[in-house]
Amino acid sequence: MSTNQKAIEYLENNDYDAALALFQKALNDSRDVQSLTNLSWIYYHEEGDIEAAIELAQEAVALKPTSHFPYSLLGELLVQMERWEEAAVVLSDSIAVEPSKEAYNNLAIAKYHLGELEQASALFLKSAGPSDYAMYSHVHCLIQLGHTIEAKHKLDAFLESDDDFVGEVHVAELYLELACFSEAMHWFEKSWDTYSKSPDWVCRYIYALVQTNAMERAVEIAEECIRLKQDDIEEAQAEDCDENWTESDKVAYVTRLQNEKTEYEYLIQRISQGYVPPFKFTTSSSSKCYLFGCSRHSHPEYRD
Repeated sequence: MSTNQKAIEYLENNDYDAALALFQKALNDSRDVQSLTNLSWIYYHEEGDIEAAIELAQEAVALKPTSHFPYSLLGELLVQMERWEEAAVVLSDSIAVEPSKEAYNNLAIAKYHLGELEQASALFLKSAGPSDYAMYSHVHCLIQLGHTIEAKHKLDAFLESDDDFVGEVHVAELYLELACFSEAMHWFEKSWDTYSKSPDWVCRYIYALVQTNAMERAVEIAEECIRLKQDDIEEAQAEDCDENWTESDKVAYVTRLQNEKTEYEYLIQRISQGYVPPFKFTTSSSSKCYLFGCSRHSHPEYRD
């Protein structure tokens, strides 16, 4: 059994320290594509040391590997660090070696943040399932590009029963971006009893209600959120402080809750005066196992 195989066996048995020592030994024995990539992956996923992981992955990529693993891993790391231009180059190389949904999605993210929306839209589509986050991102790009008919058609096809369904609030948000207020209200309402009631989406739900003159429901939701925030404030104020929850922490948290309560108190008035609660879109990177020799995922050891 090779050092790498022993390391993976220890990792599978949750003996992390022994696994790390053997992955480091494998690298000391031979700084090759496999040892560099595997230790990089461990530093990233187990140690949280992205900078060290990037250095190792860059060294692996410099060896011009015939596997997409080092490229895909490095691209993911660069996306995490928001190094968009570098990520785009590496992920394009990954796809040239072997296309993967993860590389397409992460390259789409880099292109999105570089402002290249046409390319981002196409790449999100290549990585997307019927109703998942990548498809949500693709539809968002279509809306930004002005392709609203195509966006509406694809959004109408989202199903809660699909694997990796993005979630009701996300669907509602896109309908709201399309000014499809009835559809947005339908999906927001489906979210009401299952989602944490954060101002980001609740304020947009109230906005949709106001736009369709459903004022009674808008007032009802605003008042419920005000009550919930007041309950949260009183609960937080009653909590005892300790080394993990300092007086400063409490003050900051209560201040945030009070600001959110105030936002709800004046929201309907502000909307009636033309305020539109902003849509906050975030990209979501894709990851997978890039360990050479991983028995769980049936990955062979690296061969040139």
